[in-house]
Order: sequence, then C-alpha cells, then structure tokens
Amino acid sequence: MSPQIVLPDYGRHNADIEATIKRVDDSSAWKKLDTIMLIPAGKSVPLKTALSWLNMYAPPNNQFFRLPAAASINMEVGEAFSHLIEQILAHPQLSLFKYILTCEHDNIVPPDGLIKLQQRMEANPDFDCISGLYYTKGDGGMPQIWGDPRDPVNNFRPQPPRTGELVECCGTGMGFALWRLEMFKDADLRRPWFKTQTEGGVSTQDLYFWADARKNGYRCGVDCSVLVGHYDMDGKFGPEDYTW
Repeated sequence: MSPQIVLPDYGRHNADIEATIKRVDDSSAWKKLDTIMLIPAGKSVPLKTALSWLNMYAPPNNQFFRLPAAASINMEVGEAFSHLIEQILAHPQLSLFKYILTCEHDNIVPPDGLIKLQQRMEANPDFDCISGLYYTKGDGGMPQIWGDPRDPVNNFRPQPPRTGELVECCGTGMGFALWRLEMFKDADLRRPWFKTQTEGGVSTQDLYFWADARKNGYRCGVDCSVLVGHYDMDGKFGPEDYTW
C-alpha cells in the first residue's frame, strides 16, 4: 500500500447540515409525541396482525405504551375502546400523553405507520384524528374515507383515495388511527364515545363517534401514504388467510 493523505470525515449528515436540520424538523421526531396504543381484541389476534404490531417502531426516546385490553376481552369493540379511554383519562400519568393509537385485531400495519401518522398530525394541527388507508373486506372493498366535508349535507359516502395525500373526511375507521387525547377531555362530546348503534338508526362505533364529533368542530382525515391491510382471518370474504 502507498501512503495516503487521510482527510477528516465528519459524517454524511454533517456534510449538509441545513438539509439535515430540515429532515429532522419535518420528521417531528424531536418533539414530545408520547402515544398509547390501544389493543382491544375479541377471542384472538391473528399471527400476521400481531407480528406487524411487534414490527412497528416509535420515535426515539418517546414514550410508547401498549395498553392491552385484558379488562375488555369479549366486550363489543366500541365499548372496549370507550372503557380503555376512560381508564386513561383517570390515570395520573397516562392522561398527560399526547396521542392515542387505535388498532383492531384484523388490521396489519406498516413498520413506519406510527411515525408517519405522528408526522401528519404535527404538520396538521387542525386535525384531531388521522387514519391509515384501509378498505372494507371483500371484492370491491371501499376505502374507509367516509364522507366529504365539502358537501353541505353531512354524509358518510366513501371518497376515493389520493396517492400519498392526506384526504379530509367526515369519519374514519379505527383499525389504525391516531387521535389527540385532548379531544376526549371535552365534556361536550357524548359518552360513551364509541357505540355500535342498532336502535334509532344503524351505525358502526367509529361513525357513531364522528357523527357527534363533527357537530362539535372536530376534524379527521386519512393518510393515503400509510397503507394498512384488513385481514380475513376466517375466510368469510374470500380465500382463507387473505388480506384485502
């Protein structure tokens, strides 16, 4: 080997410090983004779903607390979510967290899903909930981007997704959605927040909530860059072991 002049190398990120500052700032990872993940489950969680949850990561050195629904096993899903949030609000430490992440037992999530939703929420402070993009099960499944706020008549007709964009809507699903905890401290919102309605109209627990929340000025949307699977664990909507 011949002698070489070795110049100091201060690293790729320091080579363009302005670009690095913008990247870190845009990521929001330096902010306090403490999040509680709610995991209500029925009788079981499919292995594919559980592994996707385990593979999901959070911003460095932020609190990410997974709250299992041991007390809400076999509860109706809306009842389970409402019960867990009541417990959080009554807890001296958890009530100070910034976000709640709702997941459902049959939604498969991307590894960077949480940090992408946090980034969207931090960039859009007027939004109170942002969901990942997933569809109702079966052939011809519809995107869970429910209702167009530009329509003067409140509705929950599905909107088409827009690749990589944030689409505001009148209601979201709860399979993979990030919520500001502060909204649940609003006494004007009816309780229980989530309820599968079977009398006086029919509604799933998520749209039951948004029918009331929209009246109180709360906004939501779907991040079409966060792609979420909807797992058909019992083969009701097609081949067994199929993800829509």
